[in-house]
Amino acid sequence: MADHIASGRRWRMRIAYLLIALGVVYLQLLPFQTMPRGWSGPDLLVVLTVAWATRRPEYVPVLAVGVVFLLADLILLRAPGLLAAIMVIARQTLRRQSLILRDAPFPTEWATAAATLVAIMLAERLALTIFLVDRAPLGLSVMQLFMNILFYPLVVMASHLILGLRKSAPGDDDTLAGAT
Repeated sequence: MADHIASGRRWRMRIAYLLIALGVVYLQLLPFQTMPRGWSGPDLLVVLTVAWATRRPEYVPVLAVGVVFLLADLILLRAPGLLAAIMVIARQTLRRQSLILRDAPFPTEWATAAATLVAIMLAERLALTIFLVDRAPLGLSVMQLFMNILFYPLVVMASHLILGLRKSAPGDDDTLAGAT
């Protein structure tokens, strides 16, 4: 019975991730401002995925991450599949670290997430440079990176307060061994 309840929660949270991710992509399409901006806000889709993959990777399946980011790449006219591939690698890396971070205090989790966000930005810029694809100015990319790092605690707090997303604890029914 408890296994059935845990499985149901796992699927509800996976669906919640997909709906939130698609909502974020939809909001990125809306023309809130028609003039180019001189600043960059956070990439909430990246921050959301990093936060959930750090705290409960079984709620963020690899296939869902790949499909959501590939869809976002295509809709937002980014290099198709680049950020999707980078995010799949980041999700897998965070899944491996989630057992270690389970008992760590929040500043350690935040530092790990920040290091992951830095790696994501550097990997994307490096790939775009190698393949001679236009990329955003370095200043805007660094600004977005800092915004991502600053928004991480807010995304974690909102996920915890609204959806009850918390770190897995020893003995939870949602085991990390089954997370793929």
